[in-house]
Amino acid sequence: MERLESAWGVRLPDDYKRVVSMYQGMTPEPNGFRVGRGDNALGVLLTVSEHEGRESYSLFNSYEVIRPHVPSGIFPFARTPGGEDLCFDYRGSPEQPRIVLVSVEGSVHSVANSFQELMDALYDD
Repeated sequence: MERLESAWGVRLPDDYKRVVSMYQGMTPEPNGFRVGRGDNALGVLLTVSEHEGRESYSLFNSYEVIRPHVPSGIFPFARTPGGEDLCFDYRGSPEQPRIVLVSVEGSVHSVANSFQELMDALYDD
């Protein structure tokens, strides 16, 4: 986790660290969430550690894929079943990043004010 924070130059939220330390590479239940007027689902929490054969679910690899397409300060932590990325958005607050959804086209949509708010809002889809 420290390596990731150092590479990205951010401090990840403590509530995220607790969840990902137990559930990286897994899908939370419930996993539904709202985006604007629509619904979506959290597919998998990206992995902090490298797992051979599962590189596409790595935080580092996912960041390298989306980095050219998103503003600076946005970092992925999960993926939806449709291939969109749930990301921390540090542009407004380095201490409390918002949660945004980055579409496959690269558009950014607000989801929650914090990681904990997202977790509290998940529902059965």
